[in-house]
Amino acid sequence: MSVLRVFTRNMATAAKINNVVVIGGGLMGSGIAQVAAATGHNVTIVEMNDQLVGKALGGIKKSLERVAKKQFKDDAAKGQQYVDGTLSKLKGSTKLEEAVASTDLVVEAIVEKMNIKHELFSKIDAAAPASTIFTSNTSSLSIAEIGAVTKRQDRFGGLHFFNPVPMMKLLEVIRTEKTSEETYQQLMEFGRSSANVHHLQGHARIRGEPAARAVHGRGDPSARAGRRQRAGH
Repeated sequence: MSVLRVFTRNMATAAKINNVVVIGGGLMGSGIAQVAAATGHNVTIVEMNDQLVGKALGGIKKSLERVAKKQFKDDAAKGQQYVDGTLSKLKGSTKLEEAVASTDLVVEAIVEKMNIKHELFSKIDAAAPASTIFTSNTSSLSIAEIGAVTKRQDRFGGLHFFNPVPMMKLLEVIRTEKTSEETYQQLMEFGRSSANVHHLQGHARIRGEPAARAVHGRGDPSARAGRRQRAGH
């Protein structure tokens, strides 16, 4: 069977990601949640307390209003519809285990400390369905090492967004030696489904070292700009 046919079959059988939980409502987490909600996903932001949840949702609303003002400057009604529609896809929670109990994808965007990430993923591993994919937004820590504390290393990968997420047209999808092909394809499709992404780059990370896996881009100036931005990140 040809590589193309295998790839097509994998894409056809991979379950679509509809429900997303973003853990961490800081600058990166809020941006990821905004982009996911704006592209039709049901998104829950999880934070430690109600004040932080409110801050994250308030920041997203302001960001959406800026986007709407720019993109719909000649049609205020459509701009408001965009803001309201995106916000209707968003909610906040302080109940971690409850939030992950019915989600397709978890994106972790918390502090860059391995022990804290291990504690988090160990806790949610028992609460989330076996089908749920876990990912980290880390740019500096080993994806394989983060996922090693879970019982779903085949459904663990990296989704590295770039800051500011609503503006940067680039996403890295990272797989480890144990990430299944189905999981990898689901994450790549999630990236493609985001209107934010102009350049989508996939990597395999073997023993913590990046190696080229696949590159999917439009082949236009925006894609080349994305590569330059990544080089300077």
